[in-house]
Amino acid sequence: MTPAHDLRAALVRHIDDTGFGAHGLHVRVGDDVAEHRWTPDEREEIHSVAKAVCVLAAGIAAADGLLDLDEPVAGIVPTAAPDVTVRHLQSMSSGIDLAWSPTMMTDWPDLAAEFLSRPSRGRVFQYSNASTYTAMHVLAHRTGDVEEYLRPRLFAPLGLADLAWGRCRNGRILAGEGLALRTGEMARLGLLVRDRGVWQGERLVPAETVDALHSAWIDTGSAGDGYRRYALAGWDGPGAAWRLHGAYGQMIVFAGDAVVTISADDHAGADAVAAFIAEAAAPA
Repeated sequence: MTPAHDLRAALVRHIDDTGFGAHGLHVRVGDDVAEHRWTPDEREEIHSVAKAVCVLAAGIAAADGLLDLDEPVAGIVPTAAPDVTVRHLQSMSSGIDLAWSPTMMTDWPDLAAEFLSRPSRGRVFQYSNASTYTAMHVLAHRTGDVEEYLRPRLFAPLGLADLAWGRCRNGRILAGEGLALRTGEMARLGLLVRDRGVWQGERLVPAETVDALHSAWIDTGSAGDGYRRYALAGWDGPGAAWRLHGAYGQMIVFAGDAVVTISADDHAGADAVAAFIAEAAAPA
């Protein structure tokens, strides 16, 4: 048994014992890979893991000289508060509040315009899908359609050229949601992140962008392990791990040299599974 196979066996036992609604599991330790499935291997919505793809998009655009993550958004979209940047939008630290709802994308004629019209309380944490959506609306002013911009720069190199990102009625990508991937495809994002933006020897994303997924943490005000600090799309924890975490248990957990990717349909059980992964994958 290899380290990845040992970790997979421990995770499968735990998931089976607890009844967590996992669909697929991909484990990588170093270069060793092990997988397991509970349901057919199909593409599933990855929910907020898509926020990390949006961060990669902004980083690629910065490397292309099209965007500075720290320039005021008001210079691109004049209705924005003068001190809000793309980095603030992607780290949920714009201080602008617009709570999620099932009808968020249709409650206003233009969600980005509504978001930017609201007051900012300064650099405080306010988690909202509207924040990522607005960041990608801003980015599109510099890159054109974000999905088409990413297709040759990120999706095609990762073997994801046939993706279709969900869109709002204004034709913009949903940004913080709307991407469907198989477990193994989501794990490619995990490997790209673990290797700091390099894929099969080719740099796709600046290393500093990938590092920002799990650094310069922002205090969220939460008391829950794994929710106390947020960076650019990454959550600090549980334990010594950090993770990308989408609704209903879509997760990429980074613990030492291990990258564990899960597709699931079990919102309530995801935090406990993440904690078990962090413990089981912790370096000896």
